[in-house]
Amino acid sequence: MNRYDSSDLRRAAAAGLQAPSMYNSQPWAFRLHDGAIEVLADPGRQITIADHGGWALRLALGAATFNARLALAWAGTPAEVKLLPDFDEPDVVARLTPAPHRPPTYTERDLYTSIERRYSNRHPFWPDPVPADVRVRLIEAARVEGAWLDLLVGMTALTGFSEIAHSADRVLRRDNRYQAEMITWTDTESANDGIPVAAAASVAEAQDLIPQRNFGGRRRAPGRDYEPEPLVGILGTAGDRKLDQLMAGQALQHVLLTATDAGLSSSLISQPIEVATARDQLRRSLGRSGFPQIAFRIGYGQPGHPSPRRDVADVLVG
Repeated sequence: MNRYDSSDLRRAAAAGLQAPSMYNSQPWAFRLHDGAIEVLADPGRQITIADHGGWALRLALGAATFNARLALAWAGTPAEVKLLPDFDEPDVVARLTPAPHRPPTYTERDLYTSIERRYSNRHPFWPDPVPADVRVRLIEAARVEGAWLDLLVGMTALTGFSEIAHSADRVLRRDNRYQAEMITWTDTESANDGIPVAAAASVAEAQDLIPQRNFGGRRRAPGRDYEPEPLVGILGTAGDRKLDQLMAGQALQHVLLTATDAGLSSSLISQPIEVATARDQLRRSLGRSGFPQIAFRIGYGQPGHPSPRRDVADVLVG
């Protein structure tokens, strides 16, 4: 019977901790248990006000699980994944057990090498369009993980999304506790988590199509558009259970790594998901019966600034 060992665990954890998470809170841990690798939630790192229900926590954990899967497959030791494997241990969100040894596929190799090159790029993207074949790859990446991806085409769709996103952003900006919590995760140049100012977007202007969180204080020329016509994606699932949100996290990371492999940058837009009325408006605007789980922008642009990560030893538990 195949069993994972401590070197497999470190490899999976090193990849897993590169996943995206709200405010770069990194709410995960990894352990070796009876020859399997388990991905665990770290409740102490959940964003308590912005993510009181744990939706963003589970998206992050799903993304970390996908990275761990890739690392193991890259090493020729692929995993079979069971989400929420133990009712008595709710913090264990995924259990990876060894599948038969095989060489990695070309896609697994490409996506694995993209892990360290993927990070949120909040700078404006260039107007160069994303090619049709790349858009197809992004949609397929979501589909194989049990999710759907809608890419908004044309200014009518973008304007509708913009109105929903700005409405949600205004609701969140009026919440003083929400804003205070966000500040605690901002400007952390010497920390190994949170959002450093160098990785933040410039201060928002009234004419911006997409709202930006105020993680920093960098200004740009007055009246200058942030992005005139970005490519926006909405990723969702048929259901909205904890299992669906973990699946959405895996799908999100598959899509983002596919974009990175194609030379694209990305950043997440969560405000329309965080506000329940905005999320419902977004669902209806898409004509979907399922549940939007995250939005993001994709495009070509100048290199961004990666956010810090904790050391592998800090995310391993016995």
